[in-house]
Amino acid sequence: MLAPYASDPARTRGRRFAQSPAPTRTEFQRDRDRIVHCTAFRRLVYKTQVFLNHEGDLFRTRLTHSLEVAQLGRSMARSLQLNEDLVEAIALAHDLGHTPFGHAGQDALHACMSDFGGFEHNLQSLRVVDHLEERYPDYDGLNLCFETREGILKHCSRRNAEALERTEPPFADGQGGVGARFLLRQQPSLEAQLCNLADEIAYNAHDIDDGVRSGLIRFEQVREVPLFDRYARQALEAHPTLAQAQNARRWLYESIRLMLSDQVYDVIGATRQEIELHQPTDVHSVRKCSELLRFSTEMRSATQTLKTFLFHALYRHPQVVDTMDRAKQVVQGLFDAYIQDPQAMQSGTTQRSSAPSEMDVPRQVSDYIAGMTDRFAAREHERLTGLRLLA
Repeated sequence: MLAPYASDPARTRGRRFAQSPAPTRTEFQRDRDRIVHCTAFRRLVYKTQVFLNHEGDLFRTRLTHSLEVAQLGRSMARSLQLNEDLVEAIALAHDLGHTPFGHAGQDALHACMSDFGGFEHNLQSLRVVDHLEERYPDYDGLNLCFETREGILKHCSRRNAEALERTEPPFADGQGGVGARFLLRQQPSLEAQLCNLADEIAYNAHDIDDGVRSGLIRFEQVREVPLFDRYARQALEAHPTLAQAQNARRWLYESIRLMLSDQVYDVIGATRQEIELHQPTDVHSVRKCSELLRFSTEMRSATQTLKTFLFHALYRHPQVVDTMDRAKQVVQGLFDAYIQDPQAMQSGTTQRSSAPSEMDVPRQVSDYIAGMTDRFAAREHERLTGLRLLA
């Protein structure tokens, strides 16, 4: 039972290339299935979240992160009577454009592309599903619904939004394409808003888990964060045996579980209050409201404190910084090598244009590097330069 302001697949704004409906699936289910079967999705299993893929078998990757976002998103969507299939499709696709080596790879590639329009992984995810996947005979990309594409595009500069609008197909309702909301300063669907929060909830929780597992941060250290300590104390009160040394990991897991649950319930409660206040009647009225999917004020503040802790204690840990600095050198080295010799790219990437302009080659190189897994990028860099920067 969908709420009136939920995205209805029967009323989708359509695809870039018209297609007949599937006999047994809704349009958003169809999008989800296309995403799961695409090449870029499979590559996520070997792309960094915080720790490089080879550093441990149990650390999160972009793939496991995307699955966790989808699970949290579906759970909240059901309670709020939003479209679960659309939430899942957006969640599974939101990191398809991420570079190897996480944010370090993105930062390095953005610096390389500074004279050619820059690089942003969120925009690259849309580029993957719109252009770079090659699976169908009649068009490039996955030809996803407008609503899925809109949810994938979480951020967008005015310049990029204007460029997107120039390439969007005309829509019958005349409301513009995926870049229009950034120009009009409107909100996306509630399903897209929900994925943004599910993403944040997921990575805060699993980065605590991975950080403690790695030994870079300690459980006692995380307990200095008031939000986390609240749930650690709750877990211990309910299960006193967790204080025993052999139960340390169970204590960590139970604390994270309680925190996840409370954040989910907080979002559901705060969002219901916002919906009651603004009374959106359909998807179009949602766009004209302020952001409706939200944490409560108290939880937002507490979550921000946790994020600040993780930034300084984990993401800026000397060991992580050292690895990411070497990862940046790999991306820079690959970019320089391919710019000097585009034929060094081992794919049909350079054949997309029969006569590439000077602007085409850097973007093609950027597309190629962004699509790499961690281990392929490290191996390619060693092949091209003779340097082994990452074990």
